[in-house]
Amino acid sequence: MNGPAKHNRPKISDDPAQLRIRAEDRLRERPGNQQSDAVVPKSAVAAQRLLHELQVHQIELEMQNAELRQARDELEVALDNYTDLYDFAPAGYFTLAAAGTIRQVNLTGARLFGIERSRLVGQSFGLLVSAARRPVFNSFLKEVFAGGNQQPIDIELQSKSQPCQVIRVRAERSPAGLDCRAVVLDITALRREEDKVRASEIRYRRLFEAAQDGILLLAPGTRRITDVNPLMTKMLGRRQDQLVGKELHEIGLLKDEAASREMFKKLKERREVRYEVLPLETEDGRHQEVEVVASLYQENGHTVIQCNVRDITERKRAEQGARRLEVMAASNRKLEQEIIRRKTLERALKMSEQQLRQLSHEILIAQEQERKRISRELHDTVLQTLVGINIHLASLTSKSADNPRSLQRKIKQTQRLVEKSLALVHRFALDLRPTVLDDLGLIPALHTFMKDFMTRTGVRARLTAYTAVNRLPIEMRAVLYRVALEALNNVAIHAQASGVEVEIKKLPDWICLTIKDDGKSFDVKRVLLTKGNGRLGLLGMRERLEMVGGNFKVESTTGKGTTITAKIPSGKAAP
Repeated sequence: MNGPAKHNRPKISDDPAQLRIRAEDRLRERPGNQQSDAVVPKSAVAAQRLLHELQVHQIELEMQNAELRQARDELEVALDNYTDLYDFAPAGYFTLAAAGTIRQVNLTGARLFGIERSRLVGQSFGLLVSAARRPVFNSFLKEVFAGGNQQPIDIELQSKSQPCQVIRVRAERSPAGLDCRAVVLDITALRREEDKVRASEIRYRRLFEAAQDGILLLAPGTRRITDVNPLMTKMLGRRQDQLVGKELHEIGLLKDEAASREMFKKLKERREVRYEVLPLETEDGRHQEVEVVASLYQENGHTVIQCNVRDITERKRAEQGARRLEVMAASNRKLEQEIIRRKTLERALKMSEQQLRQLSHEILIAQEQERKRISRELHDTVLQTLVGINIHLASLTSKSADNPRSLQRKIKQTQRLVEKSLALVHRFALDLRPTVLDDLGLIPALHTFMKDFMTRTGVRARLTAYTAVNRLPIEMRAVLYRVALEALNNVAIHAQASGVEVEIKKLPDWICLTIKDDGKSFDVKRVLLTKGNGRLGLLGMRERLEMVGGNFKVESTTGKGTTITAKIPSGKAAP
């Protein structure tokens, strides 16, 4: 720490002759001073000369005063610069007496201790140091004043409220020997980082020593071992001094020098080389299998190669045992799956048998009811019509021949009864198997049925059909026809609908039939699970579709009606 720098100032001449010449030149420049010596009396020459000298001295003093003011201004600027550099320096500057009393301190030093500068001046620097390090500081200060070449010291500050703060002090005695100038740096963060590094090195050494893998450290330039951990010496059955300085192939880890060079070449290219299985022979001739992972990394600016060697002999045995167990477990799983599959098939078979028996029972009941209905229809309609025809024919006696008009009227009545009988028989035939389905196809058959459906029920019905559906085999067309008839009959009986839409469309692999009404909804699951005739229609539809490889779906939503979707494979996907 040096004092303020010396600045150049205008040089003032001390030569009287030079000063006189400069003053006279300045005097001549003033107006009113040009007088002729001829007109001045000789008695006044001395006075004139004295006045002239006084004027010269006045000019000299004015010039010196101007130069001094300029020098003062320059010194004030230099002092301000020095003060800024001193107070705001990155280090704390202290001037200490021999007893350690602080005589001067800059702002950085005051902030370092967290004490105002005015309160810090006059205190003992040693009292600010922790009690444990105070003797060290006192010895340091004595050696500084003794003129010794004292190295800097690191000491902790005395603080109860703040974390430990470490400073580095470098001091030098002043030339007079009355005080010393000390430079103080806060190295708390540096000390923490150094502590972390030391702790990291300790942890690394502990990990290195206690690692569960054998570890070898090698120098990339020589390819020779520089350090080994205890487990590696145990694996090889050799002491550390027997391993350090050797190459990998010399300790039996790689088969020869060429293999060692190849590994180092790969390591430089990839930064890591892994060997899943390598044979390793110990000092006593015992063979074992090891896994080696070699890594190339930087440590403190130096390149280091680390080889982690793991004995996998037991692991290999465990893996072989695990593979055997896995094979046995896989066989057991397959056996369990087969048992589960068979039990599932048995349950499904039993369920199918129960459903088949139930369905057969319901079909028999439905057939019996259908027979009753046909018998009742035949009795109430066809039979009555035939009886009427018989009565009309019996009335056509010879008596009626006398009245041609009456005979003609009775014949017409008989014809109407015959036409009615034909219509009833035709409707029965349509219900059983419409000939138009075989002769003209599915679409005309559905048109005919839906026309009669609208006449009988008053429900609006609309058909949208994919025309190529008529190219399906007759059994598939019959299935679609029966499903449509059963669905429309359910609409007429249960839905209380005002309209129904029937659509047949082509999907990539399917022919899809959709019957959608706007009537009442129902609980599909409950209806399907309920025993009795109520579910025969839905089951019949599903059974018919499954017979040709199709599938069946029913959706019923409150306020939206019911939608029945029936799909059968198209010709390309048909089984």
